[in-house]
Amino acid sequence: MKPLNFGILGAAKFALEHMGPAIHAAKGARLTALATSSEEKFAAFQSFAPDLRRHDSYEALLADPEIEIVYIPLPNALHIEWASKALEAGKHVLCEKPLALNAADIDPLIALRDKTGLFAAEAYMIVHHPQWKQVRKWLDAGAIGTLRHADVAFSFNNPDPENIRNRPETGGGSIPDIGVYAYSSVRYAARAEPTKLHSIIHRENGVDVFAQVIGEMQGPKGSFTYGAMTSTRIAPRQQVVFQGDAGLIRVVTPFNAGVFREAEIQLERMGEPTQTIRYPMANQYVLQVENVVRTIREGAPYPWTLEDARAGQAMIDQVFASEI
Repeated sequence: MKPLNFGILGAAKFALEHMGPAIHAAKGARLTALATSSEEKFAAFQSFAPDLRRHDSYEALLADPEIEIVYIPLPNALHIEWASKALEAGKHVLCEKPLALNAADIDPLIALRDKTGLFAAEAYMIVHHPQWKQVRKWLDAGAIGTLRHADVAFSFNNPDPENIRNRPETGGGSIPDIGVYAYSSVRYAARAEPTKLHSIIHRENGVDVFAQVIGEMQGPKGSFTYGAMTSTRIAPRQQVVFQGDAGLIRVVTPFNAGVFREAEIQLERMGEPTQTIRYPMANQYVLQVENVVRTIREGAPYPWTLEDARAGQAMIDQVFASEI
């Protein structure tokens, strides 16, 4: 199978540390070009991809006939603009989350995807990790009985005022940055959508730095209560717990698997030994890229569509609208 040629728009730190190496390592993918005006940043990518080409502008990369798909790790406020330009240039698109800053902005991108027939998706990497597929299987099978409550915590401390996550003009804030995980992880695993939400939000310099959300969600097997905390101003923590009337599922490292700590899930059922599954070798970024390749080259189904991203953003919009 011919390798899928990737180009990256911008030399983002996340692209350097995670997605660039993942594209380079993934089966069926080739990291071909990077758009950056900085020779120093380009050299850092060459440390693991020595044959990489550099373009001085985003437009030049989009005009490169060899590039088949563009990965977009730009600031949140630029995602829709450059994803649209990439599709218009005839390129497939994998764009970092959040795809947009409100759900309605995704509608024209969906229409453009349908018009061009190209692949376009949000880089929501956790759905590619086997731990989340297993959690979904447990919930589908009723392994913890009837789901009654889901509880999420995701935090880290990032007080740097110059960081794009702390700047309103770039679409910063804890909810756009990590709320997408705290909210849509439960949506994905429980196949559920929110029906009622209330939120408490604290802000600094025009961006949210703490959010506590409580409410109810509706899944195929009924409704359950929900709670989620996100913050970019407190010590690092991440965990998801699904609690039923016959047991619970604990996701120890739900979001930064293999980085925060080793991926591990636990199934606790009343009167039975705890079942623990660990995933020391799974790299969700590599798995994401390989799924992209299979979808584009072979037509395989992709686990996170633009419609999924829109529904996740609609929940984020609802969180902001439900502030107490």
